[in-house]
Amino acid sequence: MNKLLALSMVSFACTASPPAEPDPAAIGQIMPASAPPPARTEVVNPRLLRRFKSVHAPDGRQSPEEVARVALGRMLFFDKRLSRDLDLSCNSCHQLDRYGVDHQPTSIGAKGQHGRRNSPTVFHAAGAFTSFWDGRSPDVEDQSKVPIVDPAEMAMADGAAVTATLLAVPGYVAAFHAAFPDATTPVTYDNVGRAIGAFERGLVTPSRWDRFLDGDATALTPDEVAGFKLFADVGCISCHTGELVGGSMFQRAGFVKPWPNQADLGRYEITKVDADKMMFKVPTLRNIAMTAPYFHDGSGATLVDASGRWACTRSMRRSASTRSRRSSRGSGRSPARSRRRTSPRRRCRSPRRRATSSRAQGLVSPTLTTARS
Repeated sequence: MNKLLALSMVSFACTASPPAEPDPAAIGQIMPASAPPPARTEVVNPRLLRRFKSVHAPDGRQSPEEVARVALGRMLFFDKRLSRDLDLSCNSCHQLDRYGVDHQPTSIGAKGQHGRRNSPTVFHAAGAFTSFWDGRSPDVEDQSKVPIVDPAEMAMADGAAVTATLLAVPGYVAAFHAAFPDATTPVTYDNVGRAIGAFERGLVTPSRWDRFLDGDATALTPDEVAGFKLFADVGCISCHTGELVGGSMFQRAGFVKPWPNQADLGRYEITKVDADKMMFKVPTLRNIAMTAPYFHDGSGATLVDASGRWACTRSMRRSASTRSRRSSRGSGRSPARSRRRTSPRRRCRSPRRRATSSRAQGLVSPTLTTARS
């Protein structure tokens, strides 16, 4: 349990405070910083940090039309008139004052029906390599259009119904002309997606983790540094890497032990390729301490529960890989001794022992960061 708490500690370094309520002037500005923690005593191998990159808020250098596009996107993000029953907006599931989530296993859509998957945070969503858990949209501009016309979510009939609603509001017509001055027909459904995407690309939350990556050795507490080292030792960084500390690949849910909920086959439902069964996008760990519940089905109620499940899974996977390599090259050990030394169960209890082997095999890769704006 102490090790799981240590893993959880590092998540707080990636967390920044959201505004008390969404404020147009606050978009793209840095979030309030936490009080300076005590001086760090733990030392991190610089090689671990090279795979990370700090995130920074947009510098504010935008053209007038870009400013207008962000302002329009913000209005659309909060407008319930984009739902059939005038009761839902993008912010209903991605609440900006709650770290971009609604804290529900699955969100409530039209007529009170629940969706199939957990709503991930909208903060840093623009920095991911693809959108949705199954990767069906290439970017936030495309993704933002899907829930509006999804019968289980905002349930508008189609894009034409959305544009008809917007054309009936004179203020929106003017806002679209300002945001897309060169367009012959500014009020289009594609431009709805472009405007919301422009707004979401400013939703980044630089944190103490970024200051640490930028060279401030005192930005993290000793417990957080120890948590990061354990995070690397147990192999979390194999998937949670890069700017976002995740959001850069797909991974199979239940690699060693079958995932309890097999009703949702993940990316397979898009590609129909058997190898994609139970494959889901690896989520970002930015603000992860504040975005429970976890996983695509919302089955991870707490951070300790979620980190414990995956720490053991990663350990078992690496243990199985070690057995396979030893078998292929012939270790010279008796089968019984090999089983004892590579027991997944024992390795789950001894992450620090595994760390030495993992580094030697080049399996450790740090990851705990950001999104691009």
